[in-house]
Amino acid sequence: MVQPAAWLALMFLSGIALFLSLWILLPAPTFSLLPLAVGAPEVCLWLLLGNGFLLLIWLLIWLFSFKSGLASWLISVMLGMTALGLVLSGWPLLQIPAAVRRAELAMQAIPVASSAASSIDPVGLRPQPFVWRDALRGIALPQVRHSSVVFAAPAGVPLTLEIDRPLKQDGQRLNPTLIVIYGGAWRSGSPKSNPQFNRYLAGQGYTVIALDYRHAPQYRFPAQLIDVQTALKFIWDHAAEYGVDLGRVALLGRSAGAHLAMLAGYSLELPIRAVVNYYGPVDLVKGYYDPPQPDPIDTTAVLQTFIGGNPTEYPDLYRQASPIYAVKSGLPPTLLIYGGRDHVVRPEYGRVLYQRLLANQNQAVFIEIPWAEHAFDAIFSGPSNQLALYYTERFLRAVLQER
Repeated sequence: MVQPAAWLALMFLSGIALFLSLWILLPAPTFSLLPLAVGAPEVCLWLLLGNGFLLLIWLLIWLFSFKSGLASWLISVMLGMTALGLVLSGWPLLQIPAAVRRAELAMQAIPVASSAASSIDPVGLRPQPFVWRDALRGIALPQVRHSSVVFAAPAGVPLTLEIDRPLKQDGQRLNPTLIVIYGGAWRSGSPKSNPQFNRYLAGQGYTVIALDYRHAPQYRFPAQLIDVQTALKFIWDHAAEYGVDLGRVALLGRSAGAHLAMLAGYSLELPIRAVVNYYGPVDLVKGYYDPPQPDPIDTTAVLQTFIGGNPTEYPDLYRQASPIYAVKSGLPPTLLIYGGRDHVVRPEYGRVLYQRLLANQNQAVFIEIPWAEHAFDAIFSGPSNQLALYYTERFLRAVLQER
C-alpha cells in the first residue's frame, strides 16, 4: 500500500517533470521564463529518463495497488501526465536524424565543405553529431593554457582578452586561431562566457581568444564595433606572443556577438578566413518592425538602447549596423547556425542572409536545429550544441587548413 506521503512526492515529481517537458514546445512569453525554453530541449534526455522512470512507477502502482474510485482516477491522471511528459521529452531526440541529414547536405553544398569530407583529418573531432553518453556525463574537456590581458581602456573601461591555447606545444608554433565574441543584446555579457567551448577548441590545437567590448546603453553603436576592431588590431600586433597564425584566423560570435563578428569579418580590413554566426541578428530594421512573437527580450527596446532610437530617427545607423547590407562578393566563408524555435532572433532572417551570401558568389552553410531556442549552446553537452559543435569544428578544420 502506497503511503500518502509517497503519493504526494510522486505527484509532485510527475508535475515538475511535465512542467519542464512542456517548455520543449512552449515559447517563453517573458525574459524570466526564457531559460526554461532554452534549457528544456537541451536536457531532454534527462527528462526522458525521469519521465520514463515515473511512468514505470505509476504503472506498477496501477497493477499492484488497491484501486478505489478516487485512487483509480488519480492514477489514470498521473499515467496520462507522465506519458505526455515522456512524449514531449523524446521529441527533440526523434528529430536528430532528420536534422543531421539536412546538415550533411548543407555542408556538401559548397566547395569548402564538400572538400572537407575527404580532406580533413577526423582525429580529435567528435565522432558523431550526437553522443548519448556525452549528453548524460558531459563532454570531456582538455587541460589548456589560459591567460588574460587588457587590450584597451576606452573611456576608462578596461577591455580584456581571454586566451586559451593548447597545453603542449612548441613555443614557436603558430596555431589556427578562433576569435570569439559573446552575446548579450549588446548590453551585457563577458569574454569569460562559454568557457567550455573555448577549452574544447584549444584542446584541438587552436588559439582561442574571447574579446570584450563596451555595453549599451552607456555606449551605443558603433562603440561595440570599434572595440572589436581595436581588439583585432591588438591581436594582429601581438600574434607571435599568443601563437596566432595570421593566415588562419576565423571569427565566431553568438547572438549580438555574431552580429559584430559579421560586421568585422565582412569589412575585409583584415584577412579573416571565415565567419561563424550562431543565431546572430542580420537586419536590424526588419528585426525592429517584425520581432518574434512572443518577444521575451522586447526587441524594439533592445535595438533602441543599442542604436539610440528607432529606424526612422537613425536610418543610416540602422543600415550601417545591419550585416545584410555589408554583403558583397569576395567575403570569407560563413557558417550560420540557428535554432528553429528561436524567439529572440528569428531563423528566417539568418536564411535570408544565407541566400544573399550565395547570390553574391560567397561560400556559406546554413544549418537550422529545429527544436532549439536562442542560446541553445549554453548547455554545452545538450543535443543542439553537440550538433552545432560537430559541424563547427569540421567547418573550421576545412577553412583554416594550411594552404
